[in-house]
Amino acid sequence: MIKKTKKQLIEQVARKAHLPKNAAAECIDSFLDEVGRVLSKGVGSKVVLSGFGTFKVKRMDGKTVKIPNTNKEVNIKSHLSPRFTPGKKLKRQVKR
Repeated sequence: MIKKTKKQLIEQVARKAHLPKNAAAECIDSFLDEVGRVLSKGVGSKVVLSGFGTFKVKRMDGKTVKIPNTNKEVNIKSHLSPRFTPGKKLKRQVKR
């Protein structure tokens, strides 16, 4: 399994874009903040990155679930949840 941390991503972006690490970190943080800001508007808001994918918000209905260990039933309230749908280019890269 390959795992890339935010710190490693910043280092990679800084190296490839010939930027200082603090500038690369600011770019990545700005991107993440903007995606979060748009999605915080609720259902119907989305960020589309052509070839990469779409970030959107989905309403999850409330439900009752049973905890297996105790057989206790717990109510989960309806809530909003972020979702990501990969684009065609990303899907092709993963299939290799």
